[in-house]
Amino acid sequence: MKKMPVPRSRSRPFKRAKRIAKNFWFRAAAAATAAAAAGSVLLANAASEVREVQAAAIPTYSYIVVNRFPHDRSAFTQGLIFKDGFLYESTGLVGQSSIRQARLETGEIVRRMSLPPLVFGEGLARRGNELLVLTWTSRTGYVIDLPTLTTKSTFHYPGEGWGLADAPGAIFMSDGTSELRVLDPKTLRERHRIRVTSDGVPIDRLNELEWVDGEIFANVWQSDLIARIDPTSGRVTGWIDLSQLLSRFGEDSAGADVLNGIAYDPKDRRLFVTGKLWPNVFEIRLLNRDGL
Repeated sequence: MKKMPVPRSRSRPFKRAKRIAKNFWFRAAAAATAAAAAGSVLLANAASEVREVQAAAIPTYSYIVVNRFPHDRSAFTQGLIFKDGFLYESTGLVGQSSIRQARLETGEIVRRMSLPPLVFGEGLARRGNELLVLTWTSRTGYVIDLPTLTTKSTFHYPGEGWGLADAPGAIFMSDGTSELRVLDPKTLRERHRIRVTSDGVPIDRLNELEWVDGEIFANVWQSDLIARIDPTSGRVTGWIDLSQLLSRFGEDSAGADVLNGIAYDPKDRRLFVTGKLWPNVFEIRLLNRDGL
């Protein structure tokens, strides 16, 4: 059947109404799209602000060098302790691992003992009148008589050994992961573990450890960073950035390896740091972002 034509009197209003409706829905759709985009922007901005607040909640510290001391540049530093004007240091590498006592001011090695030739020495901690030293993959630690630097006994643990720190009522141990093992200081048996996180992100490659005024300071292997860690929650409470420490303030950086080695003098509140095969030990003071 043939379609009847629409009269002109009805055709024009119909087309106009159609255009109005089309424009209305076009504008409505555009407004909805804009609102959705604005909402997305607001959400993105809010998420960004949350991330900024979270990042701002973890301060980053720089440093000033207070003193520079000589250090045996053949020492592949694994653990470092300060006691009575001396540095006690454990060194690594198979066939070269040792524990030594050195004068802080001169770097002179006063006493030294070698670890068994097939082990790779690792972290160091003090337990009363003894030193505890780990090995990397041998799963064996050594109890050393501090006055004589002679081996008294051994202890064992699963997995790898990296860093040690003695704290009131506990020994903390790292193994290269994001977890710190909490050991009983008497039996050296593992009590439990804490996961170290920064804004909820696990931080692995935790290496040398030091107990500093109620916090754990931890070198992060292959970086210029030291993490300040809450020993209860495992949360990173601050980052210490030691970038360019050796290149700017050291005698010579040729042949030097990574930053590793933290020691603390609680009496005078002095913080010492060094690295593997570094020619110097540095006493540093921490500065926050505002230089305070």
